[in-house]
Amino acid sequence: QQPPFKPPYPPSTATLGGQPTRLPDIPVSAVLLAFFIGSAATHLTIFVRNKRKAANGVPHAGFFFSFLCFIFSMTRIAALSLRIAWTEHPTNANVALAATVMTAAGVLILFIVNLVLTRRVVRGLHPGLGWHRAVTNGFKVLLATVIGMLIMVVICSVHSVFTLDVGARTKERQVTLFASVYLTVMAVTPAVVAPLAYLIPNRGARHPAEGFGKGSMGGKVALLTCASLLLALGAGFRAGTNFAAKPIGQEQWYHSKPAFYCFNFVVEILVVYSYAIFRFDRRFRVPDGSAAPGHYSNGGPEVEEGEEVAHELRNKGTSSGDDSSRVV
Repeated sequence: QQPPFKPPYPPSTATLGGQPTRLPDIPVSAVLLAFFIGSAATHLTIFVRNKRKAANGVPHAGFFFSFLCFIFSMTRIAALSLRIAWTEHPTNANVALAATVMTAAGVLILFIVNLVLTRRVVRGLHPGLGWHRAVTNGFKVLLATVIGMLIMVVICSVHSVFTLDVGARTKERQVTLFASVYLTVMAVTPAVVAPLAYLIPNRGARHPAEGFGKGSMGGKVALLTCASLLLALGAGFRAGTNFAAKPIGQEQWYHSKPAFYCFNFVVEILVVYSYAIFRFDRRFRVPDGSAAPGHYSNGGPEVEEGEEVAHELRNKGTSSGDDSSRVV
């Protein structure tokens, strides 16, 4: 027997935020949209100014993560715009699916930003460990798994609304549950690793701790930890609601619209604005081309090589002076 409707099919369980309505979803979405437009403009302005400084010869002025925050803000603008469109077209399943996917996918950009910033903190405080080949390769694998989880979640989310096969939906739910827990762990990892790296003393005489960027290392760790905890709060909330799924008509408080907007968009606004206000582009900036212990403190490999050449020239000049004195 054929189903009475065509795909994409409506969800069988209650969704976060529920079906959007003109009140309150449109006003709330519009306000959040304005915040993300401001965030996008701010981070893009910072990125362009830093890039212009780099083009004018200011060393190490570029900071790509400001551009990533701009991209993230744009994904949130798209997600909220789609939610408003969903409000105006409540029976359009394609718009609903697009809004859901955009809401779930965008935050991974901030997860990746925080993981890379954490690596910089570890490399600054413990260069011998942070630059070790095993740690470097392991970090690359970690980033690849985060991207892989995103792909898995998107594929399962899309396919689940195009099939009525119970077995397929069950497996896709298991994948989604695993991915939500994994991404929650990735979200909270910087809040664990960065403070530990800061509190554990560096006992390696060969590779002492190195400073980078502006501001104290404690300020960097505090900013990164707070941002990570906020993102982990949102990720943990989403993971918990996935495990505590309820049938439609039996919604709980965590399915409410305030919970949906606060744990998804509000915490992200706090993060992107904190990064802009406290100028994380200056705090976490490192010398271009850094690839080994000593590069953070020496200004990068180019400066390090230049210092070696200058040192050799000084030695030659000294030796020439000694030879001249002997001739005289």
